[in-house]
Amino acid sequence: MERVIMLADCQSFYASVEKSAHPEYHDKPVAVGDPSRMSGIVLAACPLAKAKGVTTASRVGEALAKCPELVVIRPRMGRYIELSLFITQIFERYTDQVEPYSIDEQFLDVTRSARFYGSTLSIAEDIQNHILMSTGVWSRIGIGPTKILAKMATDNYAKKNAEGIYELSPDKLESTLWTLPVHQMFMVASRMTRHFNRMGLNTIGDIARLDFADFKRRMRLEMGKQSDIQAGYYWQTARGIDPSPVVAGIRHQLKSVGHGKALRWRLYRCLSDIEVVLLELVIEVCQRMRRHGFMGSVVTVAAMETDGERASGFNRQLTLSQPTSLTHEVAAAVRELFIRHWSGLPVGRLSVTLSGLTDDSVMQLTLFEDRARAYEKEKTIDRIKERFGSDAIMRASSLLDAGVARERAEQIGGHYK
Repeated sequence: MERVIMLADCQSFYASVEKSAHPEYHDKPVAVGDPSRMSGIVLAACPLAKAKGVTTASRVGEALAKCPELVVIRPRMGRYIELSLFITQIFERYTDQVEPYSIDEQFLDVTRSARFYGSTLSIAEDIQNHILMSTGVWSRIGIGPTKILAKMATDNYAKKNAEGIYELSPDKLESTLWTLPVHQMFMVASRMTRHFNRMGLNTIGDIARLDFADFKRRMRLEMGKQSDIQAGYYWQTARGIDPSPVVAGIRHQLKSVGHGKALRWRLYRCLSDIEVVLLELVIEVCQRMRRHGFMGSVVTVAAMETDGERASGFNRQLTLSQPTSLTHEVAAAVRELFIRHWSGLPVGRLSVTLSGLTDDSVMQLTLFEDRARAYEKEKTIDRIKERFGSDAIMRASSLLDAGVARERAEQIGGHYK
């Protein structure tokens, strides 16, 4: 049986949620960003705002210059996550095979749903109406026999027609998908577009019609022998070949746990101030490690340094003598790594990562420290934070001006809850 895969995409998700919550802005251009920071970026813009030239990732100040009547609303990440999960529950009424792709995009395998809900088109329309009536958010749905074709059907067709639905079947590829410029193929950005154009491949069909051996030879001439895997991927993508299944859920095996923070570099010139942020990052990383039941044996510290004119950075790692998720042990290694490689310039970004993960059910004991007791103490602190919030218990150093933990406690993914 040929699969029937859908990719449902919520239009201007953050902005649509805010317009639904504020009916008074129904006929006004709306963008989601921090209205108090003109240098901050626009996270989402509604179609009315986009028609006025407002684009995602543009500066708030630039957006207001293009569209003075623009309503800029502070983001509420907690609400967006809540609605995304609610929309997942809507999809699960139609199929148990739902795979989140991002906060506003999800794959659905509805191959066996037709016997219960009717034709593929009627299922897509029902889903659209269900989401719209429940959340006020309009969705676009691409349909195809593979995830790749469903994605390209959404991006290139469903987003551009009034119905918001488009089915891209194999018999339509030559007259539809293959006529599009090569930059509209999934996972082809500006750099890869330049490579393809130099190879004389200007449309998706130019790649799809080539024999694979010929395409691989051209890729090697352009990019070297290491391009063989890319050649296979792009050739299959152009032809809509994608055997990967829709996998329910979003959990994957963790290989590392990390946290990073962008900083105002003018405020982080001294080691004492930088150490405050490093410790806060270590606390977050270790807390996540313990929540998932892991310890790590490799510590990585990365930093971006700048004084406004010069810029440099480093990414260095250190293997610990034994796996750990204890804050003081990881913090000591992080401090050592940073001091060893820091050039002395102000710091604009820091990140800390633990990898080499192992199960924390077995812990190496020592003669000089009760590690098991220290671990239980940190687990107790974790439980308090999970119940009462991450700022319920904080290190005293986080109350200094250099601390960012209080600000992070009010955010999700760097944006306000």
